[in-house]
Amino acid sequence: MTPAPKTDTAGFRDRLRAIIFESETRVGRLFDTVLLVAILASVAVVLLESVPSIRARHPGLLVGLEWGFTLLFTFEYALRLYSLREPLRYARSFFGVVDLLAILPTYLSLLLPGAQSFLVIRVLRLMRVFRVFKIAAYVDESTILWRAVRDSRRKVAIFLFAIFNVVVIIGAAMHVIEGPQNGFTDIPTSIYWTVVTLTTVGYGDVAPQTPLGRAFAVFVMLLGYGIIAVPTGLVTAELVRAARPAVSTQACPACGAEGHPVGARHCHRCGAGL
Repeated sequence: MTPAPKTDTAGFRDRLRAIIFESETRVGRLFDTVLLVAILASVAVVLLESVPSIRARHPGLLVGLEWGFTLLFTFEYALRLYSLREPLRYARSFFGVVDLLAILPTYLSLLLPGAQSFLVIRVLRLMRVFRVFKIAAYVDESTILWRAVRDSRRKVAIFLFAIFNVVVIIGAAMHVIEGPQNGFTDIPTSIYWTVVTLTTVGYGDVAPQTPLGRAFAVFVMLLGYGIIAVPTGLVTAELVRAARPAVSTQACPACGAEGHPVGARHCHRCGAGL
C-alpha cells in the first residue's frame, strides 16, 4: 500500500516543524538565531528592571518590552505545539516546561506583583544554541553527562543521607563542647555551623572559642575536603563508564525530542517514526 498523500495542513505543519525544531534550512537557522537574540534581550530587560534607579527612569519602557517579549514567546510556544503531531509530549518535556515557565511569570505578575523576576528562567532556553549551530558533539557530551548524573543518583543519595547523619552528630557535639555562652545556643545553630564549615564556606558568624572546640573544628574542616570529593568521584566514575554513541540533530516530528543516535528510525521518547 502506498501512504496517503499529506493534506495541505499536514504539509504546512511539517514545514513549520522543520523550521522551528531542526534548523536544517536557512529560514530555520534564521528563526533560531533571532530567537536566541530575543531570549538574551529579554533576560537583559529583566535584569535591568530589577535595578531601582533604572526602573525609576524607564518604567514604561521596561514594562512594555517585557510584555512584548512575553507575547512573542507565547506565540512561539503556540507554534511549537501546533507543529507537532503529539504536542502534549513536548509540553511535558524539559524544553517544553522551560518554554512554558518562560512566559508564565509575566501573566502571574498581574496577580502577584514581583513574579516577573522569575523570568530569568528564560536563560535556560539558551541551551538550544548547541542544536541551532549544529554542535552535535556538544549534544553528545550533554547526553553523556546527563546519563552519568542519572546513573549515579542512588549512590549520591545514599552519600547525602550519610552526610546528614554526620552533620547532626557533629552539630550536637559542638553544642555540648562550646555551649550557648560561645554562640552555639542550640543544636540547629550548631548544625548550621557544621554545614558552613564542612562546605568550606566559613561565614564566621558562629565560631568556636574553646581549645577543644577549635581542635574539633580543624577535624571538621579537613573532613569537609574529603566529603566534597566523594560525589564528584561518583559522577566521574559514571562518566568513564558511559557510552558515547553518535547523536544527530534531528528532532522528532511528533514530540520534538532531540538527541537521537545517527541512523535512528524511531523516537526514543514516543516511538514515532523519524
